[in-house]
Amino acid sequence: MLDQSNELAAWDRDHFFHPSTHMGTHARGESPNRVMAGGEGVTIWDVGGKKSIDAFAGLYCVNVGYGRQKIADAIATQARNLAYYHAYVGHGTDASIRLSKMIIDRAPKGMSRVYYGLSGSDANETNIKLIWYYNNVLGRPEKKKIISRWRGYHGSGVMTGSLTGLAGFHNAFDLPRAPVLHTEAPYYYRRDDRSLSQEQFSQFCADQLEKLILAQGPETIAAFIGEPVLGTGGIVPPPKGYWEKIQGVLKKYDILLVADEVVTGFGRLGTMFGSDHYGMEPDLITIAKGLTSAYAPLSGVIVGDKVWKVLVEGSDKLGPIGHGWTYSAHPICAAAGVANLELIDELDLVRNAGETGAYFRSELARAVADHKHVGEVRGEGMLAAVEFVEDRDDRKFFDPARKIGPQVATALAERGVIGRAMPQGDILGFAPPLCLTREEADIVVAKTADAVKAVLG
Repeated sequence: MLDQSNELAAWDRDHFFHPSTHMGTHARGESPNRVMAGGEGVTIWDVGGKKSIDAFAGLYCVNVGYGRQKIADAIATQARNLAYYHAYVGHGTDASIRLSKMIIDRAPKGMSRVYYGLSGSDANETNIKLIWYYNNVLGRPEKKKIISRWRGYHGSGVMTGSLTGLAGFHNAFDLPRAPVLHTEAPYYYRRDDRSLSQEQFSQFCADQLEKLILAQGPETIAAFIGEPVLGTGGIVPPPKGYWEKIQGVLKKYDILLVADEVVTGFGRLGTMFGSDHYGMEPDLITIAKGLTSAYAPLSGVIVGDKVWKVLVEGSDKLGPIGHGWTYSAHPICAAAGVANLELIDELDLVRNAGETGAYFRSELARAVADHKHVGEVRGEGMLAAVEFVEDRDDRKFFDPARKIGPQVATALAERGVIGRAMPQGDILGFAPPLCLTREEADIVVAKTADAVKAVLG
């Protein structure tokens, strides 16, 4: 236990309600807390001076790394000049207008406008409302159901928590709520029929989606939402042919595609967007995290041409759209976004994410893939995961009560590297800042191999 004489640590336990935390063990001092103080590049340190390589970039979000003076200066300058003005009724700022153009310039083809929020969760809430509005304007009031995937992550609100397909975000919250449905996760390693090739499993996923659509009635299905790569659900790249086959089903039944790019947007896969990486043609794109590298809270919905035209038609019929947040396009956050996107270009981070990410994954596989309790090493771009199993030959998973994944993550943290124990499985996840070097990747790999050995022999 942390020394309770530490004043900040005591105040933390007594007054701070932490997200995704075991509330009882934290409040009682039965689990460690850590008060962070600073960071530079891929390294962070706490108030006690302990340094760690942050191999998860906060929560997949500090893409340009810590301590970037350019973003700090942009925030400070904007705060001095104009700390706030709203975006309602056609108001904008230099920062919000410039950022919008920068986003559209970088987005997949066919995208039109950007609506801003503060988190990926509220951006997906906006998506839901726009999808319902879109179909109402088109005279299809019954076409409202949204299909997500099991193990997908799309937020923690009432509706976005319903879109999320992870039990921990549903338990005791009366979720998921209608009209959200879930279909097969594109998780090849955990497929039930192990005889299927990747292409065959992709076809199976598409067939399951089509069966769900037909059972519900295509006239009731409005949209399908998916992350290009499953993130919190296990860092799982799609099997070969997956997005091509899924999009074929969606087009057949006139169903919108929402690409949740909160994790993959702005370079993490070695391409500016994951949609381009996998040949996706989304109607709506969710962005957050990498938009500002988390130097300020900002999210967005990139609206495609097809949807935008209907939204305009709706406004002509119904008047100003009845949706808005006080902090939409907040000028300080937008200024951080402009500086961040400029840095991503200046530092050539998209290319580095692809090249150094591939090196990191190959070295990680070389170091631990042959371990008798490692079932799979996977990833794409600057994303990687190690999945632990009790018996790799029979693909027998550990009893969740043993908490093997969290044990390895703890052992890794003790060695000065932060990875993430992913929910719903014994999976160690990595999502380093996009500025990670090969030398830093080597350190993460070596420490990971050591942690795996310490926990699993």
